[in-house]
Amino acid sequence: MMTPISAAEAMSGITDGSTVLISGFGTAGLPANLIDALLNCGARDLTIVSNNAGNGESGIAALLAAGRVRKVVCSFPRQSDSYVFDSLYRSGEVELELVPQGNLAERIRAAGAGIPAFYTPTGYGTTLGEGKESRVFGGRGCLLEYALGGDVALIAAKSADRLGNLVYNKTARNFGPIMAAAAALTIVEVGTIVEPGALDPEIIVTPGIYVDRLVVAQPRCSLVGEGSEV
Repeated sequence: MMTPISAAEAMSGITDGSTVLISGFGTAGLPANLIDALLNCGARDLTIVSNNAGNGESGIAALLAAGRVRKVVCSFPRQSDSYVFDSLYRSGEVELELVPQGNLAERIRAAGAGIPAFYTPTGYGTTLGEGKESRVFGGRGCLLEYALGGDVALIAAKSADRLGNLVYNKTARNFGPIMAAAAALTIVEVGTIVEPGALDPEIIVTPGIYVDRLVVAQPRCSLVGEGSEV
């Protein structure tokens, strides 16, 4: 059985140089409280793996602005409000590994499944394929892509039971399930925690075997109107 802990307590053991997988697509499924706690714990030289490189000045953008991030691995580094990352990248203060979204998801999934690498046609013949091993299958060129796991995964879910089984809300599901399986330590921010048996087994997406720590989400003024996507 898991006892929920504070977001600050959940950061125990996260060290400088860690690779951190962070779920979310925009604010849907973004573990905002956990990201704040990561910022406050002081870990530096982080590699952040996420769908994008932050929005505005909160969340991942706040980590970047505080100088805690060495490298970002993502699919969408530039948006209308990604000015923090844009400025740091242009000045050479943060590295970027740009990965097509399908490849990003499959690399993370492969890590959780114990698959070390796979071939994909995505990116073949483009600048993203430079320096990568390639082969031709059935007349179609493919690139070798490596699994992408993490030391830590910070994810958000709608509900959990005290065994760590997770249920997500619609599109907030996005990267959470595959990241939970691909990290050595998985920390989950949830809206509610219930007793075992209260969740319908048919709607459980992430089994508790992949979950190590549970944190109950706290209301955030910056996310007013987004609570339905936790």
